[in-house]
Amino acid sequence: MELKPQDLLVLFKVAAHPQQRWTYAALGEALSMSASEVHASVKRAVAAGLAVVRGRGDWSPVRPALLEFALHGVRYVWPAMPGPVKRGVPTGFGAEPLVGKITAAPGEAPVWAHASGSARGPSLSPIYRTAPLAALADPALHRLLALQDALRSGRARERALAAQLLPKELEAADAP
Repeated sequence: MELKPQDLLVLFKVAAHPQQRWTYAALGEALSMSASEVHASVKRAVAAGLAVVRGRGDWSPVRPALLEFALHGVRYVWPAMPGPVKRGVPTGFGAEPLVGKITAAPGEAPVWAHASGSARGPSLSPIYRTAPLAALADPALHRLLALQDALRSGRARERALAAQLLPKELEAADAP
């Protein structure tokens, strides 16, 4: 069974809100996906060892495995594709928690092309087509996705900083 990019989106959403119990339908609604897409994502994540089933409909990400995959695998499996300058949602070093930590000229920070975006910059393909909309509605998820994009597309300094911050972000999400 082969992982798909939406599997990472589902895992990050649940990892960002560990105290919340998610139904497949609620998770699908939050991510602009169908409940069956979410269910299939969870099945693939469990098969890959990135999630564990605790009971009927109860599952959770395996944080050490998710962190290892995010740090060392995602950029090779789903590389970010740069595009032209567009209006969109800031990501990578243009979004929290990296914004301000990397010096860049105005309009240099990457964005996911999206009509509701607040910034202009070189476009970057999101990990999944609904990620920008989901990130706009959830700052914790946005932080994880922005760090992942820095790992997927950033220069060495951006990747190193993102690699330091991602474990902290996942731990912060773990705290009640």
